[in-house]
Amino acid sequence: MSLGRLRVVTAGESHGPQLTIVVENLPAGMPLLAEDVDVDLARRQRGYGRGGRQQIEHDCVEFVAGVRHGRTMGGPIAMVVKNRDWANWQGKMDIAPVPEPPPPVTRLRPGHADLAGVVKYGLDDVRNVLERASARETASRVAAGGLAKAFLRQFGIEVRSHVRSIGAARAPAPEELSLARDGASHAWWAAVEESPIRTGDKAFEDTAIEMIKSARTAGDTLGGIFEVIAYGVPIGLGTYGQWDERLDGRLAAAIMSIQSLKGVEIGDAFANAGRFGSQAHDVIDYEPAAGGWTRPTNHAGGLEGGVSNGMPLIVRGAAKPISTLINPLPSINYATRERDVGHVERSDVCVLPAAGVVGEAMVAIVVADAMRLKFGGDSLDEALRNFRSFLERSA
Repeated sequence: MSLGRLRVVTAGESHGPQLTIVVENLPAGMPLLAEDVDVDLARRQRGYGRGGRQQIEHDCVEFVAGVRHGRTMGGPIAMVVKNRDWANWQGKMDIAPVPEPPPPVTRLRPGHADLAGVVKYGLDDVRNVLERASARETASRVAAGGLAKAFLRQFGIEVRSHVRSIGAARAPAPEELSLARDGASHAWWAAVEESPIRTGDKAFEDTAIEMIKSARTAGDTLGGIFEVIAYGVPIGLGTYGQWDERLDGRLAAAIMSIQSLKGVEIGDAFANAGRFGSQAHDVIDYEPAAGGWTRPTNHAGGLEGGVSNGMPLIVRGAAKPISTLINPLPSINYATRERDVGHVERSDVCVLPAAGVVGEAMVAIVVADAMRLKFGGDSLDEALRNFRSFLERSA
């Protein structure tokens, strides 16, 4: 790990005592309160289509290291998020040996990590796989993303998300969302935060809710696409110097690492694939009154050559339907190798509203890391001085 990298490590199981998160290399002197993180943890738990687990958990973070009197100290920051559901799993998820272990989970769920996990680790109980593979882990990422967002706000960078599709239903969105550098203040985002689907389009919201109701009645699930937009990202983050340091590649990996995500798009990638070059690329202009470098379009999604180009950074993630079905698919019992049906675990019907919040966290972590690499600084004041100097030089 290179010096200066923003490093995030998480630990914990879905029904264990707590989730533990460690974030390294945020500068000293950065204002930080639990509320800065709790607001996003609450946003992750909302959304139409969530399951019963969200009625049990009321996620909030506790700082246990790295913060003093509301400011970062420069060392690693450690946080915990308690699992309230832990109380209901005594005997099943105890850390110490128990006199009578519960029956193992052996029915494999198609689409989940069950089969791959038990084979990889030589296990005979799928419980040991699903506890860590569970999307409950995303609460840890959202907590880490809350720290990254608090850091980015010091530089005028804001990260937003909304749902673009659920099932076959598509949501329109204002074109100016992808163009305005100060687009985080657009009225669309206020509507998104009020919507149970996380959209600013009421017609799409109504359609999506009815689709989710139908899927729940049928014991089925739905996937879709969310969009994350980062505003205020400066020119120059990332590099074309090495393949693994390209910012678009790092963002794609971050989004793809989210549970249930199977596809990622930067800007208008798939639409651009069907266009001529003259239609796909963003003309470069310079207007001092408008802040310097500008573009009339943003098909590239704010990234060219693996480097941010000053336009809003746009990343979309495609989530498959949740793997746990109330009406389970045919499968195999791992213990007997006989035909059976998939294990049924309490689950959501549609996670797209929450997935977008997780996507925000992952984009924020990657962008914050790129900012740390670009501008350094052991203290926040030093990092801000370096940032302002760069903006003056590049204007």
